[in-house]
Amino acid sequence: MRFRPTAIDGAFLVDLDMHADERGAFGRVFCGEEFRAAGISFEVAQVNLSRNAARHTLRGLHTQLPPHEEPKLVQCIRGALFDVAVDLRPESPTRGAVATVELTAAADRLFYIPPGCAHGFLTLEPETDLVYYMGSAFVPGVGMGIRFDDPAFAIPWPHPPAMISARDAAYPDFAGFGA
Repeated sequence: MRFRPTAIDGAFLVDLDMHADERGAFGRVFCGEEFRAAGISFEVAQVNLSRNAARHTLRGLHTQLPPHEEPKLVQCIRGALFDVAVDLRPESPTRGAVATVELTAAADRLFYIPPGCAHGFLTLEPETDLVYYMGSAFVPGVGMGIRFDDPAFAIPWPHPPAMISARDAAYPDFAGFGA
């Protein structure tokens, strides 16, 4: 595995070392030892699947309030998406920073998002599926979000959303979040 830093302190693109032969390819998606060697404290507590039928479905920007922040490792297993993290951590040197990456099922790349960051994505193809390896279990009632198109972040979404939930569309901007 290779860990490439992003604009957010503690967020990384994780490139897999795939080994190919006549049968296909094989690689580790997660290795606690390699994460620790890269300075990332992350253990998988829960795994979630997000299925998205339509192209340009937008989900997010979601987060869990303290002390229930959720570190996550995001992998696209079908289709393609534009993935986004926003640093909301009050004491972070990169508070307010945005990190983006295109993830595809064909690419051997994942996105590690540290606790205290908001996360969202826009599907680029129909039938796009993601797996989230979560560092903590979901706690009902402490979920929150910020507006996906808040001008404070100027996120370069590649396309306007064709589908977004009423909840996600109604999230406050960053100032309303308590910045």
